[in-house]
Amino acid sequence: MTKQKILIVCTGNSARSQMAEGLLRHEGEDRFEVFSAGTKPGFVRPEAIRVMEEIGIDISRHRSKSVDEFIGQPLDFVITVCNSAKETCPVFPGDVKRLHWPFDDPAAVEGSDEVRKGAFRKIRDQIHGRIMVFLDGNESVR
Repeated sequence: MTKQKILIVCTGNSARSQMAEGLLRHEGEDRFEVFSAGTKPGFVRPEAIRVMEEIGIDISRHRSKSVDEFIGQPLDFVITVCNSAKETCPVFPGDVKRLHWPFDDPAAVEGSDEVRKGAFRKIRDQIHGRIMVFLDGNESVR
């Protein structure tokens, strides 16, 4: 069986899309090839790495990538996880299903380390819940 290819896009490819990539890869087991990218890639946030480690998922080797690296590649789904990426994401040819799951940017939260980590945990858990709905309710990914 051919694995479906899923690209998760955010602006910086630093937190939301990285956490979503790790979560979908973990929960989807070996059913998918999962990638993430950004419209303006930066670096993977250390807070994202830490809160994913808390639930046993290692994204420490992830790197921020440009969405341009995926143009021309066959994809089954493109999932945007922020409004900016939805507006600026390139069009991918073929029968690509586009989904939009907007989440607040945890990197925008200011405060102590604990406050910031709490924001990353909250978004991680929201993304996790959305991925579980996607996996449970989408016939085309079974």
